[in-house]
Amino acid sequence: MFEGDNTVLVVGAHPDDEVLGAGGTIAKHTDSGDDVHILIVTEGTTHQYDDTELIEEKKRQAELCADTLGASTVHFGDLPDMKLDQIPHVEVNSVIENVCGKIDPDVVYTHSRREVNQDHLAVHESTIVATRPGSGVSTVLAYETPSSTDFATNIDGFTPTLFTDIEDYLNLKTDAFNCYETEIRKYPHPRSSESIRSIAKARGAASGNRAAEAFDVLRAYR
Repeated sequence: MFEGDNTVLVVGAHPDDEVLGAGGTIAKHTDSGDDVHILIVTEGTTHQYDDTELIEEKKRQAELCADTLGASTVHFGDLPDMKLDQIPHVEVNSVIENVCGKIDPDVVYTHSRREVNQDHLAVHESTIVATRPGSGVSTVLAYETPSSTDFATNIDGFTPTLFTDIEDYLNLKTDAFNCYETEIRKYPHPRSSESIRSIAKARGAASGNRAAEAFDVLRAYR
């Protein structure tokens, strides 16, 4: 997957989901020469703050995070935060399909179905639609989102089937996450640098590495 000739799309519901779930893997893709794009489906703010200035600040932070990881472009869907379960499914599909149509990705990363956050679930379902057979996407992977995937109790657990060694990229992942000044929390909150390192080390220990990110393979066409 890290061959230097792939176009990769990482889909997140909110600003910071992409780096929490796949930041080390994004850096590994870009380091190998792959062309990585990030899609943030919502503006990540209106439900909590209804603050247009904060929306623009989060976009700036998302772009700085992407630059740190080496991603080429950040796409913004601008759908309302925490309301994707109230928006027609086809509208969420359209946001992801439009970006896929522009960049023609080979590999797509998205949210797991094991989530307490309804926006994450909506993005997962719409990604499955956008990357359906015939879309040209060869591989679809689901990542875990600390403080959401790990809090879900009403469905089967997140059971990763693919682990990516990110030992050489863990520092870069935490540096990129720290670009999101509005999202940082104090340890032991999952959205802290210390927790990010702990999760990576736990996934590493489960896969024979010093640090790793874990994914569920949703589709793979070979």
